[in-house]
Amino acid sequence: MTDYNFYKKGKQIVALASSDENEAYQLLNQGYEKQFEEISATTKKNALTRFSDIRRNNRIDHRNFLAGAWAMPLIGILTAVAVFLFRKKKP
Repeated sequence: MTDYNFYKKGKQIVALASSDENEAYQLLNQGYEKQFEEISATTKKNALTRFSDIRRNNRIDHRNFLAGAWAMPLIGILTAVAVFLFRKKKP
């Protein structure tokens, strides 16, 4: 399997074998940014598919984290209110 690096400019993503240093240099000169992901795959198409899967999973994880970031304090506040109300009813 070949290791692939990814270069992004706007919405366009290019996969290059890590051994293609000349093409990588040309892409960098054209304004592409090298992405930190490096994937081993049999073809460029498989590498791009895996890259998009990784990015999609990262977006899902980020959204789930943000959802939990506001939900957990809310649950804590509601629990504290419930405990306060139950303790108040005891003589």
